[in-house]
Amino acid sequence: MSFLDPVKGFGVTFATMFKKVVTDDYPRKPEQPAARWHGRHQLNRHPDGLEKCVGCELCAWACPADAIFVEGGDNTDDERYSPGERYGKDYQINYLRCIGCGLCIEACPTRALSMTNEYELADDDRQRLIYTKDMLLAPLEPGMEQPPHPMRLGDAEDYYAFGPQFLADPTFRPQGSHPATIPAGPEPLPQQASGANSDGGMR
Repeated sequence: MSFLDPVKGFGVTFATMFKKVVTDDYPRKPEQPAARWHGRHQLNRHPDGLEKCVGCELCAWACPADAIFVEGGDNTDDERYSPGERYGKDYQINYLRCIGCGLCIEACPTRALSMTNEYELADDDRQRLIYTKDMLLAPLEPGMEQPPHPMRLGDAEDYYAFGPQFLADPTFRPQGSHPATIPAGPEPLPQQASGANSDGGMR
C-alpha cells in the first residue's frame, strides 16, 4: 500500500464537489411525472356532474391485490347520482395494497375510473391510506351540479355513453364500442349426427 493511496481517495472526493448535482431537490422542487404515470385514482364525472361509476364492481373483480371495495346503490327519480340504474354508493381503494397495475382502469365499462399524476401517497397513518369515495371523486368543474339531480344532458342514456357526438349523429359509435341495440344471440350449434351420444359414443 502506497502512502499516496489515501491522498488519491480524497482527491476523488474533492473533485466531485465541483460537479453538477444529479439528485432531485425533492420535495422543494418535485419533478412532473409522465402523462401516463399511474398515480392516485380518480372517479370521473359527466359534464352535468353526474358520476360515471355505475357500481358494477368490475374494477374490484379485476384488482389482483384486492385493494378495491365497491358497494352499489339504486338510483331513483328523486335521488339520482349516475345515468344508469345503479351508482357507486361506497367506493374505497386501499393504497396499502394497490400496486398501480391499472387493470381496474381497463375493466371499467364506463371510463369512470382513471389514474392521475399524483404520486405523493406516503403517510404515517395506515387509516389515511384507505381512500374513500369523497376523496376519489373528481372536483366539480364550472357548469357541473353536485348530485343527486336529474339527467341534465337529455333523457337519451346514449348521450352519457357516447358523448355529444350522439346528438349530432344518433348512429355515432366510438371505435370499439358496443351497439346500443341488444345483439342477437349466438348461432345454434350444428345438430349432431343421428346415432351419436353427447360424449361422442354411438347409441
